[in-house]
Amino acid sequence: MRLARQFVVTGRVQGVGFRFFVRGAAATEGLHGWVRNLDDGRVEISAEGEAESLERFERRIRHGPPSARVEQVEVSDVGPTGNDTGFDVR
Repeated sequence: MRLARQFVVTGRVQGVGFRFFVRGAAATEGLHGWVRNLDDGRVEISAEGEAESLERFERRIRHGPPSARVEQVEVSDVGPTGNDTGFDVR
């Protein structure tokens, strides 16, 4: 079943390679979407794909790369678009 989720990640997640870590995790799971820094220091992620892939992806971003410190991840379910556009770092 294809799902789409929005994630907002709080902690030390800017300037530590977090967005590129997210892109790699998305590629591993075959997810589509994007990741971007927010002005307030958080990172926003939009990801779409199979339910099991999204679950594995979420576990990975909750840990982040070694240089990051993830404090909180807010998750929202959104409607899937069905677009297979790859995964962009914005």
